[in-house]
Amino acid sequence: MPLNPRKSRAISAAVPRNACTCGSLRKASRRVSQFYDTALAPLGIKSTQFSILAEVDRRSLEGPVTMCELATAMVMDRSTLGHNLKPLERDVLVTLRLSDDDRRKRYVELTKKGRLLLRKSRRLWQSAEGRFETIFGKESAAQLRTVLLNIAGNKELNSLPIL
Repeated sequence: MPLNPRKSRAISAAVPRNACTCGSLRKASRRVSQFYDTALAPLGIKSTQFSILAEVDRRSLEGPVTMCELATAMVMDRSTLGHNLKPLERDVLVTLRLSDDDRRKRYVELTKKGRLLLRKSRRLWQSAEGRFETIFGKESAAQLRTVLLNIAGNKELNSLPIL
């Protein structure tokens, strides 16, 4: 089913014959990131930072969150996550602490300031979500999220391509 039935014919005609999935997905990802970054700009954070704060908050309901667990949940490697955590740590939105029993484990925790910023940013995020759904349709947006989460969770994509 097309994402927006009203525009499917116009979209199909505009897609180059040689468009690849990866390039198309990266372009869409940048466009959507810009959209959400603009929504969060009044609070001085980016969509990537919001996503990390929200994931730490969500996962911490089950107990302390290790960097490894967070990286897996975010579909990031640990070094990329570490790079993205630096500004959050610098701005005292998260703290990193070593595990008492295993010095190789580092836990990521929201600070009081981080929880407050997350609460404020959720309002802006929800507003952007609403606008996105208005533009693309509620059902189409839900279908898109389903497809994207299925892609993100597909372990077959971990393997190298067959040459």
